[in-house]
Amino acid sequence: MTYRTCAVSVLLALCAAALPPSAWAEYPDHPIRVVLPYAPGAAGDVAMRQIQPLLEKRLGQPVVVDYKTGAGGNIGAQDVVRAKPDGYTLLLGATNNFVINQFLYRKLGFDPLTDLEPVGKMVDIPAFVYISAKVPAEDYAQFAQYARAHKGKLNYGSPGMGTTPHLSAYSLSEAMGAGMMHIAYRGSAPGVQALLADEVQLYIGGYSVAAAYLPQNRVRVLAVASPERFGGLPDVPTAAQAGMPDVVRSNWFGFAAPKGTPVDRIARFADALREVLSLPEVRQSYLANGFVPAQDTPAQFAQTLRSEAGKWQEVVRASGVVLESQ
Repeated sequence: MTYRTCAVSVLLALCAAALPPSAWAEYPDHPIRVVLPYAPGAAGDVAMRQIQPLLEKRLGQPVVVDYKTGAGGNIGAQDVVRAKPDGYTLLLGATNNFVINQFLYRKLGFDPLTDLEPVGKMVDIPAFVYISAKVPAEDYAQFAQYARAHKGKLNYGSPGMGTTPHLSAYSLSEAMGAGMMHIAYRGSAPGVQALLADEVQLYIGGYSVAAAYLPQNRVRVLAVASPERFGGLPDVPTAAQAGMPDVVRSNWFGFAAPKGTPVDRIARFADALREVLSLPEVRQSYLANGFVPAQDTPAQFAQTLRSEAGKWQEVVRASGVVLESQ
C-alpha cells in the first residue's frame, strides 16, 4: 500500500467515524424489533397486529413483535432501556409503562421519562364507566347518589392493582364520597364477569370488554372518558357531558426507543406510524375494537408524557398503593 492510499483509507475511516450511526446505512436496513411487555391478545397486541403489515410496507423491513411479559410490563420496558440505541429496538408500552409505574413500584430501576426517547402514540383506548344492571341508576347523577347512600357497601373491580382502571375507579369513588371497596381480578374478563354477577357494581374499561352486554341490558354504561363521544356508542355521553368529575383517565399505547437513539431514525418510524394511522381502513378497524388512532409527533408525545406523569403521580400517592418490582 502506497503512502497516498494509506492516507486516503485513514481519512475515509475518520470521516465515517465522525458521521452519526444513522448515516452509515439507510434506516431501516434490517428488521425492527418491537418489544410488547404484555401477553398476546391484549389490547396493544390487537392494535399493533392491525397496522403491522402496513408499517412493514412503508419501512421496507419486517417489524417483529417480541413479547416480554412480567412485573406489570417492567421487564419488557427495561429490556428496551438497556438495548442498543440504534432504532432497531422499540418499546410498545401502555400508560402504566410510561407515566405510572415509576411512582407505583418501590424500586423500578429506571425512569421511563428520562431513559426512553418518545416516538409516538399509537392508539387511545377510551375508558367507559360501566355499572351493574342491578344497580338502580340510569345515569351518573343517580349512580353517585346511590353510591353515597350506600357508602362503604359497594365494590369496584379492576384487571389488577395499579392499573389505569383501578386508579381511575379509586379516584371516582373518592370524588363521589362513596368509599367503595376495590377487588382486583386477573385481567379484564373475570372483572367483567364479576360485574355481570353483581359482585362489583362499577367497572372501568375499554369498549371491547363489556359493550357486547349492553344490548341485553346486562350492564349499563354511564359515560366515556374522552373529549368526544365514541363513534361505536354515539348515545353514550362523555364524562363531562354526564357531569362526572374529571378523574377517569383512559389507557393508551405508544412507542419509545432507548435513550440516545438518533433523531432521524425516530422521525422515520414516527412518520410511517402517523401515515398508517391516518388510513381510512385503519380508522375503521380501530373503531370496531374501541380504539382511537393517534396522530402526534415525537415532541407532542413527549409533552403528553410529562403532563400525564404529574397527574398519575398524585393519584398513586393518594391511593397509597405501592408494589414490589419483582
